[in-house]
Amino acid sequence: MARSEARPVVTLRSTAGTGQSYVTRKSRRNDPDRLVLRKYDPVVGGHVLFREER
Repeated sequence: MARSEARPVVTLRSTAGTGQSYVTRKSRRNDPDRLVLRKYDPVVGGHVLFREER
């Protein structure tokens, strides 16, 4: 099965500067801008904002 161009794989990097990252897929149709999610950063020990890298 081919990968969809409408749902690319993106890397989410922690805004706390710890170097922690998550990999996920997003919908370009619903989220054309950079994705920002609040996720758990184990280095900080709490939830912080993770921003999409290009």
